[in-house]
Amino acid sequence: MADVATAPNPNQQVPLDTIPISPSDETSSESKDQGSTTATSDGEIRTVFHDSENFNVKHPLMNTWTLWFTKPPSGKGDNWNELLKEVISFDSVEEFWGIYNNITPTSDLALKSDYHLFKQGVRPEWEDAQNKHGGKWAFQFKDKKAVNIDALWLHVMLAAIGENLEDEDDNEVMGVVVNVRRGFYRIGLWTRTVGKALPNDQNKGRTFDQGKETLSKIGKRFKQALQLKENDPVEFSGHTDAAHAGSTRAKAKFVV
Repeated sequence: MADVATAPNPNQQVPLDTIPISPSDETSSESKDQGSTTATSDGEIRTVFHDSENFNVKHPLMNTWTLWFTKPPSGKGDNWNELLKEVISFDSVEEFWGIYNNITPTSDLALKSDYHLFKQGVRPEWEDAQNKHGGKWAFQFKDKKAVNIDALWLHVMLAAIGENLEDEDDNEVMGVVVNVRRGFYRIGLWTRTVGKALPNDQNKGRTFDQGKETLSKIGKRFKQALQLKENDPVEFSGHTDAAHAGSTRAKAKFVV
């Protein structure tokens, strides 16, 4: 836990789980008006470590993220685009906690609901231009009563926005998703590729084996975030394969 007496650099990344609070609405709007590095009238810079309500400096994230929600279908005629709703975007630690502390916990969502947390500009759909060549790591928790899905989903979100799931140059993680179903909870991590380099890609010189190694490393970090045992298999499948599989499960490309 960071020491309140020694405030961190306001523009420096900080451990996300060290700030389990959210600013008041008034403080949040004031902070946005003043900017993320504005001090008080007397020149004092107050971080959340000094004052959990009246801070004037926010801790920026490396990316802006958008929270999406899929509401349960009401009937056979429901359109996916009508069920998928964009909730809010954020780019600081404080904004994340402010949102998280005011949304319905995953464990209280209705069946067939989903939360999606994706980088801004990426829709949580296979057809999105930044997803269509990619795939996902996923794990199903079949004993819903035995798992603390709220804690696990929070842990995965923190790992995502804290950029802990991949190395800086990997450029693979698109977002994470949690599905609430009758017989299970499922948490997934979407990637930009299935290991193959894409045209006009910064990693176009990457071989398939190097791509596989990168995805496997991400899968192992994802598995750690899910707090799974060594013998719990986390599977990776391509979005295209999943679409062709229909109601059946797509064959796993990789397993960690």
